[in-house]
Amino acid sequence: MSKHEKSLYAIECRKITKTFGQVLANDKIDLNVKYGEILALLGENGSGKTTLMNMLSGIYHPDSGQIFIGGREVKINSPVDAMNLGIGMIHQHFKLVEAFRAMDNIILGTKGKKEKNKVTSEKIKEISHTYGLEIEPEKYVCDMSVSEKQTVEILKVLYKGAEILILDEPTAVLTPQETDKLFQILRKMKEKGCAIIIITHKLQEVLEISDRVTILRKGKSIDTVETNTCDAQKLTELMVGRPVSLEINHPPVKESKTILKVVDLTVNKADGTKAIDDISFDIRSGEILGVAGVAGSGQKELCETIAGLMEASKGAILFHKENLLGKTPSEIIEKGVSMSFVPEDRLGMGLVASMGMTDNMLLKSYQKGKGAFVNRKPAREMAEGLIKQLDIVTPGTETPVRLLSGGNVQKVLLGREIESAPSVLITAYPVRGLDINSSYTIYDLLNEQKKKNVAVMYIGEDLDVLLELSDRIMVLCHGKITGIVDTQGTTKEEIGMMMTGESKLSDQEKEAQR
Repeated sequence: MSKHEKSLYAIECRKITKTFGQVLANDKIDLNVKYGEILALLGENGSGKTTLMNMLSGIYHPDSGQIFIGGREVKINSPVDAMNLGIGMIHQHFKLVEAFRAMDNIILGTKGKKEKNKVTSEKIKEISHTYGLEIEPEKYVCDMSVSEKQTVEILKVLYKGAEILILDEPTAVLTPQETDKLFQILRKMKEKGCAIIIITHKLQEVLEISDRVTILRKGKSIDTVETNTCDAQKLTELMVGRPVSLEINHPPVKESKTILKVVDLTVNKADGTKAIDDISFDIRSGEILGVAGVAGSGQKELCETIAGLMEASKGAILFHKENLLGKTPSEIIEKGVSMSFVPEDRLGMGLVASMGMTDNMLLKSYQKGKGAFVNRKPAREMAEGLIKQLDIVTPGTETPVRLLSGGNVQKVLLGREIESAPSVLITAYPVRGLDINSSYTIYDLLNEQKKKNVAVMYIGEDLDVLLELSDRIMVLCHGKITGIVDTQGTTKEEIGMMMTGESKLSDQEKEAQR
């Protein structure tokens, strides 16, 4: 009997409830996914998406409710149980061993007698051919592009027999071309009868790839709608519960002048290889300079070097013609260069996890105080103001920030940087992990800084947002600048090609894409 004859639904969640202490994370949620279907799961930060998916993948256990797989009620007590039931989850941050080959990673964790390399390789190639995946089994992960690594992750779960796939923000670090390729793979898997759940904040991708959309809000399942009956505006209103503007304002650039100039900058990694390779650019007052590039193209090292956290082996960073290289982070802050850098370990670099908002506000200003005692009142007032302005969800200003959601942690960090009234603001992935409503709040805040004649550098992942928000875009690839272009008249495809190291499109090619 085929899986389609067993049940129409691959997954049925009925009245799933999960609490953490007094927090009701999932409140009687209903969700179902059909075989041969792509379901998008949407919701604001804290809506319960991750908690629900963690129960399907065996990390958490529901307090009440039922889960059915292929029409049969099941108990998922561990990730092993989930895999045995044919459920595989592709995480946003890949879980691969860089020093291993693709085939080693794919078979890692499988039980039983190990197959010979040739047999394993042939089996991987057979699965690859079936689903339209392109991978070299003998290639080492450390030599792969981001897209190739994602393909290995997908092959891992298919090799172990997964027919139900959950993908968490799968396009966050992909170029437009790589995203198109991934969507081709997902459509092929759908044709083969797989059930797919995709979690993403990118509404245009939801509209492009999904068949249905389930919306969660404050732990409840609000609605499930057919994608072809919706648009981005309707989906946003279902998520937020009220009308929301989806327009990014683009105030004109006033008469601007160069504030920060990077000249022939080279920065080495710990292993001696070049993270930044002889780049030059400038940041001007009253403009937003967008920075595009696949993950690992030098964005992190560029931010840390400007902030005084990394040493450069060559070049100069001129702030009003004064070289910042060699200065400490506190000396750079005093010059008016504010950097908001949100790394993967956001609590390890930007904020102190055990401190509340008030004390984290003090981190950049306590040295300016006089006497033996620190006046916490201004910092507390700043924290209270940010809670209202950015809609930060926290029990209070003294609650340790480690207890806040990832999105709220990011709001605290960016809000503190803006409140320091910088003349240059470096923002690296400021909306990573934020829902769409919060993201637009951040875009508005950055535009307000632009209106104040602040020079803003915005490092982002969403090319649509980069094109709407920025005045110019600088593209990085393997530590080099492959182009700096005005956003007017530049296409997303052109940016994507530069992200892979290819040259700019010709005028004829750009016209053809329009």
